[in-house]
Amino acid sequence: MKKEITYFEKPGKVNTNKTIELALKRAEELKIKDIVIATCTGYSAKILLNKAKDKNIIVVTHQAGFARPGEMEIKPEVVEFLKKKGAKVYTGTHFFGGFGRAIRFRFGGLEPEEIAANTLRIFGEGIKVAVEIAIMALDAGLIPYDREIISIGGTGSGVDTAIVCLPRHGKDFFNFEVREIICKPRKRR
Repeated sequence: MKKEITYFEKPGKVNTNKTIELALKRAEELKIKDIVIATCTGYSAKILLNKAKDKNIIVVTHQAGFARPGEMEIKPEVVEFLKKKGAKVYTGTHFFGGFGRAIRFRFGGLEPEEIAANTLRIFGEGIKVAVEIAIMALDAGLIPYDREIISIGGTGSGVDTAIVCLPRHGKDFFNFEVREIICKPRKRR
């Protein structure tokens, strides 16, 4: 099989529309129904929902307290809008940022979860995010087990990375398969 990968010159929000366009095109080619997308404010998710037809859209947000203790970055009215448009919205502890992050913040060093996250970042922040949110969506029961999905992540704001993957539950992390890279930035920052 020979497939084309799109590489963006720079990471970030400027690539959002093209990333979603490429992800939806590949979803149609592979007859994939499930798409997971990261969003902090709802910006990327709204664009996807406006372009996607007949897809199971799962929106994964930052956990409460990510930016500021006790606060959500995504506004409740945005969550309601996304749900009314048919998306499932999931907010939970990040797979790579739970207890290990608490240990690092208190005592320093790196824990296994953060080593895995930083290893994925070698390929770009969006790859790490796409893998993480796919695991979170599967662990939450929002996507079917043992079926390929499209997962869309980004660097900072907006989205700039899309993959075809076969997610596995967090407890089975090392059997996760990134089957295709649809697009990603050439440079990490």
